[in-house]
Amino acid sequence: MIHKDPLPPLACIVLTAGMGTRMKSKLSKVLHPVAGVPMLRHVLDACGAASADQVTVVVGPDAQEVTKIAAPHKCVIQEKPLGTGDAVKAARKALVDFAGDILVLFGDGPLVTAKTMRHMQIKRQTTNASVVVAGFSPENPAAYGRLIIDETGNLSEIIEACEATPEQSDVKLCNGGIMLFDSAKLWPLLDQLNNDNAKKEFFLTDCVALAQKGGDTAVVAMISEEEVLGINTRIELAYAEKLMQRRLREKAMLAGVTMIDPDSVFLSADTRFGRDIVIAPHVIIGSGVEIADNVEIRAFTHVEHVKIERGALVGPFARIRPHSQIGAEAHIGNFVEVKNSVISQGAKVNHLSYIGDSTVGAKANIGAGTITANYDGFAKHRTEIGEEASIGSNAVLVAPVKVGDGAQVAAGSVITKEVPGDALAFARTKQENKAGWAKRLRDKKSKK
Repeated sequence: MIHKDPLPPLACIVLTAGMGTRMKSKLSKVLHPVAGVPMLRHVLDACGAASADQVTVVVGPDAQEVTKIAAPHKCVIQEKPLGTGDAVKAARKALVDFAGDILVLFGDGPLVTAKTMRHMQIKRQTTNASVVVAGFSPENPAAYGRLIIDETGNLSEIIEACEATPEQSDVKLCNGGIMLFDSAKLWPLLDQLNNDNAKKEFFLTDCVALAQKGGDTAVVAMISEEEVLGINTRIELAYAEKLMQRRLREKAMLAGVTMIDPDSVFLSADTRFGRDIVIAPHVIIGSGVEIADNVEIRAFTHVEHVKIERGALVGPFARIRPHSQIGAEAHIGNFVEVKNSVISQGAKVNHLSYIGDSTVGAKANIGAGTITANYDGFAKHRTEIGEEASIGSNAVLVAPVKVGDGAQVAAGSVITKEVPGDALAFARTKQENKAGWAKRLRDKKSKK
């Protein structure tokens, strides 16, 4: 059934103040990357895709790095870790005048989608419930809190797994953690919370029973188990990466990208693809990559922070490092490394070369083993290679240096001065042949 009525305004509260001690890391849990992006950023991006009118991030004390990633959204501080209910209370001042739906999410749940957020809003609108809880049915529900449904089909309470009776433990419907509230009901419900429990914390889940006690309705919105995955350990982080990679690959292939062996290709969440792109096995695409139409990326290639233009060919065994641009129809071949460089349209760097801090002109050809020596021990310098220039094999261009349009550099040369356009540059000693020298050496060695 298609939902046609406009949804109410949406505000999101994202909880990030948990300690994350099981990650065994100095880095805040929500800043650990999934598909090259901090997991908190995934949640915030989903809020944006769901057209949230307001997003408030609840952080712990001294969480400057989290605040930086959360920008430009407002951050509020939960001074002490007194539970999820107390964490939501910290957002009260920021949202007290907001009228609409308030969705509570977790910064360590990077797989949640805007579609699910809208699904929960629709559920609340069609049932007129005060509270909507995300529910799912895992194969093994053992460790999850159970959602108890009453005879009317509404949610009556949430029972933690450790407190469930044997009968309640048989319930397969589990708590996904994400909760949606009518803004008019949220704050009164929070005021009724108490910490009369073993942990002495204020649990947001207690709002369900409080709502029913006050004559309001709570309901369940079913979502996929994948979307409620919270990350508490490095093992769960790896599993989330696996799920996110599958999601990104499917999205790319549906948009016109061919992957010969999808499971061996790793993408970043911010990768931008054109169409009719072919990606061979064992390719890693890091953050900040834009790939235009008709590009082919061959096996065992690694690219990050690079723009690859229409019809380019990259790899196999190529590495394109940050701040590089590969022009249309350009070729980057096997065992070539490019860093902070522009390879212009139709240029070729086909094998065994390092091009760093350089500009390679259109249709230039870089011979095998060429190196742009960009570092003098103190600073980086640029190399400029003109259009249709030809650099012979095993040449070293010592920056700063310029090779003009149409110029040629002889193989094995070390170039330290400018090469004018259309000139041929040699920078090597004259070859001499010493007759019989090799045989005399062999004879001498054999006697020893």
